[in-house]
Amino acid sequence: MFILKEERNNNTMQEQIEIKNEVDIQGKLILPKEWRKRYLKSREVVMRLKGAVIEIMPYEKVDLTKYFDSVEADIKSDLSEWKSVRRELYEIR
Repeated sequence: MFILKEERNNNTMQEQIEIKNEVDIQGKLILPKEWRKRYLKSREVVMRLKGAVIEIMPYEKVDLTKYFDSVEADIKSDLSEWKSVRRELYEIR
């Protein structure tokens, strides 16, 4: 069963579709083919559990390179000696 709703949020029209679906004995359900084609880039999804509500979103890998050189630390140890650097970083101040 498909139920189509249109909502206005902040002057934007957002389409929301509700689908009645059966869950098999192992707890599996089938995601709509159109949704998978449009949003899934891999077979992985993220599920957020909010009480009785489960949100399913496509999993997107985070580009960690954008965080390179973004952290500054006042380190007195020689960077060529990683054991002392690690010890200093874990030190509680």
